[in-house]
Amino acid sequence: MSRKDLHHIFTQINRPSRYLGDELGSIKKDPAHVDLRFALAFPDVYEVGMSHLGYAILYHVLNGMDGVAAERVYAPWPDMEAHLRKSATPLTSLETERPLGDFDIVGFTLQYELSYSNVLNMLDLGGIPRRRCDRNDRHPLVVVGGPCAYNPEPLADFIDCAVIGDAEEAVIDLCQALRSSREAGESRTALLQRLSRIEGVYVPSLFAVGYEKDGRIDAIRPSREDYTRVRRRFLNDLETAPYPIAPIVPFMNTVHDRVAMEIARGCTRGCRFCQAGYIYRPVRERSPQKIVDLIDQALEGSGYEEVSLLSLSTGDYSCIEPLLKGLMDRYAKSKVAVSLPSLRVGSLTPELMEEIRKVRKTGFTLAPEAGTERLRQVINKGITEEDLLEATHSAFSLGWRRIKLYFMMGLPSETDEDLEGIVTLSARVKRSGKGTEGGADVAPSVSTFVPKAHTPFQWEAQIGINETLRRQQLLREGLKNRKMRLKWHDARLSFLEGVFARGDRRLAAVLDKAVDLGCRFDGWQEHFDYDRWMAAFEACGLEPAWYLRERSEEEILPWDHIDCGIPKAYFRLERRRALDGTYTPDCRTGQCSHCGVCDFEERRMRLNDPAESPSLQAAPMAEEPAQQEERCKIRLRVRKGGKARFVGHLEFMALFQRAVRRGRIPVRFSCGFSPQPRISFPDALPTGVESDAEVIDIELNQPWPAEQVVQTLNDQLPEGFHVIEGVAIPWQSPSSSASIREVVYRVELPEKSPSDLDRRIEDFLAAAEVLHKKEKGNKIVSIDLRPGVLAICREGRTLELHLKKGSPTALAGHLLGLTQEEVRALRIRKTQTLLN
Repeated sequence: MSRKDLHHIFTQINRPSRYLGDELGSIKKDPAHVDLRFALAFPDVYEVGMSHLGYAILYHVLNGMDGVAAERVYAPWPDMEAHLRKSATPLTSLETERPLGDFDIVGFTLQYELSYSNVLNMLDLGGIPRRRCDRNDRHPLVVVGGPCAYNPEPLADFIDCAVIGDAEEAVIDLCQALRSSREAGESRTALLQRLSRIEGVYVPSLFAVGYEKDGRIDAIRPSREDYTRVRRRFLNDLETAPYPIAPIVPFMNTVHDRVAMEIARGCTRGCRFCQAGYIYRPVRERSPQKIVDLIDQALEGSGYEEVSLLSLSTGDYSCIEPLLKGLMDRYAKSKVAVSLPSLRVGSLTPELMEEIRKVRKTGFTLAPEAGTERLRQVINKGITEEDLLEATHSAFSLGWRRIKLYFMMGLPSETDEDLEGIVTLSARVKRSGKGTEGGADVAPSVSTFVPKAHTPFQWEAQIGINETLRRQQLLREGLKNRKMRLKWHDARLSFLEGVFARGDRRLAAVLDKAVDLGCRFDGWQEHFDYDRWMAAFEACGLEPAWYLRERSEEEILPWDHIDCGIPKAYFRLERRRALDGTYTPDCRTGQCSHCGVCDFEERRMRLNDPAESPSLQAAPMAEEPAQQEERCKIRLRVRKGGKARFVGHLEFMALFQRAVRRGRIPVRFSCGFSPQPRISFPDALPTGVESDAEVIDIELNQPWPAEQVVQTLNDQLPEGFHVIEGVAIPWQSPSSSASIREVVYRVELPEKSPSDLDRRIEDFLAAAEVLHKKEKGNKIVSIDLRPGVLAICREGRTLELHLKKGSPTALAGHLLGLTQEEVRALRIRKTQTLLN
């Protein structure tokens, strides 16, 4: 399919900016200098994948290699998939629109078990055979990584290999191995043998799995004596680890639309349900100075207005208080917010809460996980009810209006008394806010415990759907009586997640069948189809509930040949301590727990000394603000064309504001708790309409020549956006949007236009009222088109619409007798904006 045809599809789908590419920071390499192409495939929609930091890190690691081109591919939303299938168009990358099947390596990141159906569907759409046995030397190498790769067995028949552990160095080794294999003229089988010698790379075809009659695993048989277990790959030092200082800035708003800074990797709190707490050990912190340097560069390269400090437990970072205070002071003048997404009750000091209060007071999230002291001891949470109530009282007193509480149900040894404890604890949290500045709004939510591989609870049973529903109902009723509403996770989604989290290779047949039946985006409530999944299990003769059962400690587990760095004996010990209610202290501050992950030389905890935390200066600005403002206003005329016409209005506003930030243009900000740049945009241009006349006013707090503003913005705006001209106007001038008297649009007529179009135009202009029906949400509404129309002219194959207000698409559709879908395919361009 040609680029033109692909762009025609964009007019027929929702949120086309998911598929545009050419974002600021994206990398297109010269094909003449590329010998290895790596597709980074994310098995979810664009706005989710673009929010994943690990994915961004690998993109820059791979593109930093000579001769390697890494490009991004995301799961197409069902409307886009339908168009691809109807037109027999393969799934392609964003950077060069290369079909997925034309890459040398396709690497999927596995963040969630319910994304597996998307993995297979993306292979289908890319023209790549699903099963490994059906692929040959002409097909890409299919690789997976991420947390779900610690039990890759449900996908074992579909993948060539899996990267277990930290991937920053492993992907480089993977590329080099493929190059060496090519130079040696090796077969695909020989290549897989070569890959198996890379630390942290698991090749499923080199292991055979046998089963007992009752379904349990009889044996996992390696094909080589020197390849019996696959040990995870470790990145020893986060201080020298790669980080994307020039991040890709998406056109659309993503789930996490900000600079994401990983300040630490790993956690030693030892929560016994938490897989991430074990598979990312040991704790490795970045130094405060390194964090500041990286954030400075990322902000300069992106124009983001927020920084998020990431780790499994951000509050446990050794220098968190001086770092947070220093960052907030540093970026105060440039109006950049700093946020902490993950906080733990035990790490919340009054000083830290005071700093967080300066950033946001709308919502505060804490995760007690269990409602009773007993059960929190079982899971090794390490917080008391007193700790929690002290934190919530402080939060309400500091002005927070709402506190969210996250709990789990179905934890080992849980009883109805523990569930009642959730209700009681939530009520006490609510009472802790009475009489405070913030108020006392409490929002409890509960998810179902899913046992995960490589945790002390990997042997435990998971409660089924009916029991989940019963416990949810108990919580709903109890909280309703206390005037609180419960949020909960769909029982059927948790059920399926649990099946695949501890599944084996036999699930490949089920997954195959489910995708054939149409299963996609199973983690999305609106697309999950439980009945289709149950039909797939039935067709394959497997009982899904069997996978939720309690396992014997002597049983061979599907992932026993995957070594996460912590021996099974330690997990057995922790399981027994859980059942005894014995707490295991955090080895950050207590004695070593002897989990086995450290060698105490290269692989060890790397913590900062709070006493050595540097003092941070204010972030550099283009020019120091004048002592007294010299207000001025620049009026700009901006072009929006090509693929950029599919960028929505709110997306356009965000990318323009970020261009202003990157250019360090001294824009004025509004006052108040959430200051916004004083930039006035025109009325929304319909998505898909091009423009040579978007008029934007930007207020400055000191004079800049209009030519300098134009040049600076053009240096920063992505392809498809261009500032045509700029002029200084009196700062008291009304906004451009309030000054518009006429807008002119040019419409290219379709091949089959009404033969009586001239008469239709005459009748329209002669009428006092012209009602037009249009869809608005789920309703059909009538609007009067006539008052907003000044003139309509036809010149050959084009219409010229002169409007005072209103949409050119509605008017063109009415005159041409087109449906809303047909109107979207028209080529319409705004050519003039005339002001009073």
